[in-house]
Amino acid sequence: MSKPSNCITVAEARQLQDNWVATRAVDIERAMGSADTREFLFSVAELQQFLDYIKAGSGLGAQPGVRIYFAAYDSATNDKATVFLAPTNGVTLGSPNNYNLEPLNRSITGFPPTNY
Repeated sequence: MSKPSNCITVAEARQLQDNWVATRAVDIERAMGSADTREFLFSVAELQQFLDYIKAGSGLGAQPGVRIYFAAYDSATNDKATVFLAPTNGVTLGSPNNYNLEPLNRSITGFPPTNY
């Protein structure tokens, strides 16, 4: 299998992560009074199962996508960041979310965060 055309280099990924830490992590830590998580781990098996679920639930001929949302827990035991992956009906900028399928969450959250 060939590498997808939209992959970036390790150096580009490191620069993007460094940019995020320098421009956002400091403000988030100041506002929250503590560091927040900023990386999330899903197994390949979990992602494949989710992709298969989306394909099966989207119907024949559909071109589903996955939108990734930043989110945060709001409870006495967990106020950290999270992400969830939401199925979409299409792969264009304005594609609507597919609310007939449930989003994926419950990743392994790196805390303290691991730099890329």
